[in-house]
This record gives sequence, C-alpha cells and structure tokens, in this order.
Amino acid sequence: MNVLTVKIGIVIQSNDPETVWNTFRFANTSLNHGHTAKIFLLGKGVELEQIRSDKFDVQSLINDFLKRKGELQACGTCLESRNAEISICPTSSMANLLKIVEESDKVLVF
Repeated sequence: MNVLTVKIGIVIQSNDPETVWNTFRFANTSLNHGHTAKIFLLGKGVELEQIRSDKFDVQSLINDFLKRKGELQACGTCLESRNAEISICPTSSMANLLKIVEESDKVLVF
C-alpha cells in the first residue's frame, strides 16, 4: 500500500488557548501519521509561550510537537512590535513564511 506523505504548513495567528490547543493537536496527529508539519507564529501567535489554561494544556502539546521534530518559527517583526522574545523557536521573517507556503502541499491558518 502506498501512503501519501503530505507537507503541511500551519500559520497560527491566535493566542486563544482552545484554538492553539486544537492546532497543535492537529499538527501532532499529522506527525503521528508520517506527514511533515511546519508552524509559523504570526501576530498574536507569537505570544504562544504565555498561554496558560487549566482546560487546554497547550504547553504539553507544544513540547510533544517539538520532540517529534515538528518545525516552529516565530515572526520577528511581530515579536518586536510587542517588545517580546520567544525561547522555544527561532525568530523568522516573511521570507521564511513564504518558503513554508511554497514548500507545503496544504496550508492552514488558525
């Protein structure tokens, strides 16, 4: 049986715990099924490390994604506009987002 491997690009532009939780659930499921997943944090998405919720364990899912070799990048301009930093992934640019889009079979925005 021939299994199709899909390259999935995901843009997160939300800091809503449930939205981000579901995004990482999907990304981890994709990795579990042998696909590749690259996530680009844009806008409010760069606030990922500050998300705290008793109901949605976002941080655990992020850790799982990174352990499974999922790729995560954050928009440097979005971080600068918030006078913020991120420690879990590299700071990136629109050129890197464009590369993700160009290389992906499917792109999802959350």
